[in-house]
Formats: sequence, C-alpha cells, structure tokens
Amino acid sequence: MRKIMIAGTNSGCGKTTVVCAVLQALVNRGLRAASFKCGPDYIDPMFHEKIIGAESHNLDGYFCDRKMLRRLITDNSAEADISVVEGVMGFYDGITGRASSHALSLDIDCPAVIVIDCKGMSASIGAVMQGFLNFRKPNRIAGFIFNRLPAQLIPEVRAMCDELHTGFFGYFPASPESALESRRLGLVTPDGVADLKRKTQLLAEKAEQSIDIDGLIAASEMPPLDDLAELPPRRERRVRIAVARDSAFSFLYRDNMRLLERLGAEIQYFSPLDDMEIPQGAAGLILCGGYPELYAERLSQNRSMLDSVRKSIAGGMPVIAECGGFMYLHEFLTGEDGTEYPMSGVIPGRCFSTAKLQRFGYLKLHAKADSLLCEKGGVIPAHEFHYWDSENCGSGFTAVKESNGRQWDCVHASATMYAGFPHLYFYADIRVAERFVEACAGFGGKYGI
Repeated sequence: MRKIMIAGTNSGCGKTTVVCAVLQALVNRGLRAASFKCGPDYIDPMFHEKIIGAESHNLDGYFCDRKMLRRLITDNSAEADISVVEGVMGFYDGITGRASSHALSLDIDCPAVIVIDCKGMSASIGAVMQGFLNFRKPNRIAGFIFNRLPAQLIPEVRAMCDELHTGFFGYFPASPESALESRRLGLVTPDGVADLKRKTQLLAEKAEQSIDIDGLIAASEMPPLDDLAELPPRRERRVRIAVARDSAFSFLYRDNMRLLERLGAEIQYFSPLDDMEIPQGAAGLILCGGYPELYAERLSQNRSMLDSVRKSIAGGMPVIAECGGFMYLHEFLTGEDGTEYPMSGVIPGRCFSTAKLQRFGYLKLHAKADSLLCEKGGVIPAHEFHYWDSENCGSGFTAVKESNGRQWDCVHASATMYAGFPHLYFYADIRVAERFVEACAGFGGKYGI
C-alpha cells in the first residue's frame, strides 16, 4: 500500500500547489493515483479530481475515529497505485488534538513530507526543520520539500537535511505563471481557474525537474492497514435521491454519496441552474453547499425549478439543505452585486453578505426535538464556513463550537427537513444517513414512487 502525505508548516506555504504538481506528475507517469484531503475542505479535492480523473476524498479526524479513517483510505485507494494525502493548515494544527495532519498521519500509518515556504530565510530553514521534527513524538515526518527556495541555497539545505537525518525531497521554484487563483473561501473552484490543465502541466514539469518524485514513491511504501471499522452491509437499491450538483452547488462529500448508495439509495444529480424540475421519481432531496451567491440571478430566473423545489418540500419530500443549499431555500438571496433575488421561499426571510467569516469551525449540534436526522437529545458533529448569513437561521438544534464552547441556535428541523448552515459528514454518525434513507423510502412508498 503506497501512500504519502504532503503537509505544510502553515496555511499558505504552498502545499496545495505542490500536491497538484506531484499528482499531475504521477498521472503523467501512467500511475493510478488516489487523492485525499485532511479535514473538511471541499475545494482542494475538486482540484485533485480534475488532475487524477477520479473522485477525491476527505479524511477528517474530528468526524471519524482511527478505525474509520483506516477503513476510508483503504476502500478509496483499493484500485490505486499510490495515494497522496494533502494536509490541512500547519502539520500540528487542529482542534482537540485529533483533527490535525500529524494525528491523521499516525492514524493511517502515512509518511509525511512537510512543505516549507523558504522566502526570506536561509539558515533559519534548519531551525524550522528541527522544530517540526522534534515538536511532537512520535511523528511520521519523512522529510521536506522547500517551496520558493533560491537555487544558491540548495547545497546548504541539503547539508542541513543530512545533519538532521531527514529526507531532502526537493524544492519548488516560484511559479507565478502557474499560480492558482484564490477567493475568500480559499481557492476558486477548478472551473474558475483559467487554463487549469496548462497550469497543472507546467507544475508537473517543474516537479519532475526539482522534486524527488522517485523518492516520494519509495517513501510511500507501507504495509496494508488492519484494524478497520466495520460498515453496514450493502442494501438493495430501493429509493431515488435527487442531489443538486452544478457550478452553484458543488460542495459535496463523495463519501456521503457512496454511503447513501450503500444504504440503498440511487443518487441522481440535477442542476438547479439549468434543469426545469427535480428529477422524476425522486423521493428525497439534497441541496448541498457552494456559491449560489455567484449565480443568484440565474437561480432566481429559473422559476420552474424553484417551484418544483418548493412544491416537493411542501408535499413532504425529505430534504437536507446545507449552507448554500439552505440559502437557496430562502425568500431572497443577496447576490455579489448587492441585488436581492427571489429564491424558493421555503424559509421565510433573506440571506445577505457579511464582511467577515461567520461561525467558522467544528461544532456539535444538540437536537432540541425529534426530527429527520436524529431524536431529541441526539448530538451530530458538523462544520461551518460561510460569509453569507440569514435573518432566519432556525432553532431546531443548539450548536456548541468545539474551540471555545460558544453556543447558538440553528437549523430548521422537522420530521422531513434539515436546513441550515452546518455541513454534515455522514461517516461521523452513520445513523444520520440511515434515518435519511429510511425517511426517503417511506415518502416514496407513500406516493408509489
């Protein structure tokens, strides 16, 4: 089982660029690559997918325990020659000591290579290396890649690696011509990057010239994992669930969809931007997150789809609407141009832009009453990351933020609805997914779908 983590000293050190370069180089060599992202990020895996031509997956130590993480990487890399895991933030950063790249590398027995941004440093690079090598023990740091390292410092940095008995896996020169644009949530989605394929090929060429790809492959050799979580048995397909997926709604965990399929769902994707109505025969609806504010005018003009969504939900169709999907259910959504656009009108009130990130981070949702996804008193792990806010966030759950204990009410919850800003990852509590599939099957059976 070949697997390697590319992590970093901090956010913005260049690890996503290095990961994209390495993935493209591996694909160019004819290797079947699997890719993973540490943490709850949606966008980095989209870039991975464009490069490797296959689904990318998340591995999150807040949502999953060690056994489940080992199960997920084993199952999702079964057909691959090598797996590349992209770290999150700095290597040791993460809430509760669980949701860090360091913790994940130990949980899944994965060697880690740390990217250091060397701009403005020379001998101090050695101090950074020594600090990361010794800050927490044990660790699985196999060596380093040096981003923006001046060519004249290469011999000195190689000598530092030898002195510290760690691997020199190469360097990466500054590459403004292949830079990946950013926006407030991080990188833009792949569809928003001009000449993405050309840029990733340029990155791969630089990687072959300056990164020790052969060394990374050699370091990735590890024995197969044992002690895997048990999953529920596969069930016969019995219900169709319509899932929004287009440029406006793209924040979707692939593993959530695979779990629903395992539990008996047929997933049918549709576009709120371009389709006229929810797919025929659907007995459940998922409106995932994304950037609806960028497409507010087009979404508002598609009255046929808005009517279909509103009537389906009013008729009792079970629905999960997260973040951007939740915004789509409001009466009005403020677009990036400042205009208020009519939406589906399921949720009274409007969504509006704010100047800063709102309620960011991991949290626990405590149910105030029985509802679609859990019983009263149940607790669901979740995550929030959004700049837009709502006049009507709901009050079906009490959210408790992991980092500081802050509490607030959120989510419109009923026997057929979960609609709010918090994102869910079904492997954190498989019963949540089971309840949703059961509700959809009940609705479909009631109406002969």
